[in-house]
Amino acid sequence: MSDPRSSLLDRYREVRAATETACEPLSPEDMGVQSMPDASPAKWHLAHTTWFFETFVLSAAVAGEYRPFDPAFRALFNSYYEAVGPRPPRPERGLLSRPSAGDIFRYRAHVDAAVRDLLDRLGGEELDRVRPLLDLGVNHEEQHLELLLTDIKHAFGRNPLRPTYRRLPPRYSGSAAEHRWLPFDAGVRHIGHAGGGFAFDNEGPPHRVFLEPFALASRPVTCGEYLRFMEDGGYDRPEFWLSDGWRASQSHGWAAPLYWERAGDGWEVFTLGGVRGVRPGEPVCHLSFYEADAYARWAGARLPTEAEWEVACSGLAPDGNLLEDGHFHPMPLSSDEGSGPAQAFGDVWEWTQSAYAPYPGYRPAAGALGEYNGKFMCNQMVLRGGSCVTPRAHVRATYRNFFAPEARWQFAGLRLARIA
Repeated sequence: MSDPRSSLLDRYREVRAATETACEPLSPEDMGVQSMPDASPAKWHLAHTTWFFETFVLSAAVAGEYRPFDPAFRALFNSYYEAVGPRPPRPERGLLSRPSAGDIFRYRAHVDAAVRDLLDRLGGEELDRVRPLLDLGVNHEEQHLELLLTDIKHAFGRNPLRPTYRRLPPRYSGSAAEHRWLPFDAGVRHIGHAGGGFAFDNEGPPHRVFLEPFALASRPVTCGEYLRFMEDGGYDRPEFWLSDGWRASQSHGWAAPLYWERAGDGWEVFTLGGVRGVRPGEPVCHLSFYEADAYARWAGARLPTEAEWEVACSGLAPDGNLLEDGHFHPMPLSSDEGSGPAQAFGDVWEWTQSAYAPYPGYRPAAGALGEYNGKFMCNQMVLRGGSCVTPRAHVRATYRNFFAPEARWQFAGLRLARIA
């Protein structure tokens, strides 16, 4: 029988190493850039994820024994936890030229050693008490690993030199598999995480929903399909847009997905591997909810609800194009031989029409950790699935991602739904 402390420490080390590996192509100057208020510098992600373990694991588990790396970091790298105390405003994280990136890596090493020492001496009930906090911290770091990559892409995309984050492997550039409609019957269904493995608190409690008959597209919408919406004047036709979406599109001057640029008679796209031509077979990404919804209306369809998406995709293996595959960009679906939705996990997060709200019976945790998810259940829309920069261990059918409807810098696309 495996030692639970060993398996927990292995998982901790794996995720911590993955975050630092993601920073290897970056210079110290790259790591300090904050390109917009919604993004954070890479070194802030490195520090905040470390702060999480220091604040919620080490300080709580060994109160009075753990010596913080720097007491000032308690406020400096707090994100939004009011119960923990004050912190710098989010839009000003890029002003933190000090501590240096080197100091942040030393901070990480200090906390990693303390976590290792903690696990070495814990056992029984003490380990049972700490394990959920460590599990949460590891999954929290996986979230920030994805955010780190999307944030550095935004920073590089704003740089006139269009820097290359890393050289990407050759990619299939052919046509996508033909689009099909997959029908699902009406009935009472169960959704939400029902135990077995880690889940965030917003994934439960499990509960019943009634669904009318619906059909879900067999794959996400491609760049070629989205180009037809653009060529048909989709960005200039208010009849396809929600009022708030039309306001956002007009005020921001949207005319194409984020990172698309005109190149003669065609389009180029900025990727983490540099600028290249838009490939029609790839899933379209970097869309806001408003753009996804407008496209669905133009196509004579709609976005799925999150319950429809979960029912359709439950039981599917997370075998799509994810972080570990190293493509860092959506890939075309070359063949579609399965009976269920393809590319459900990986490539692009998929917008749903569902507002981010609590499930029936939801109760946030007591204390500061209760602020993790519950306080954001307003003015956000749910996305499902996972993207090409989501860690494989981090995806599941019940996972509820959420962003404001104007957000475009995430790898977000769409899959169509309709009444069956």
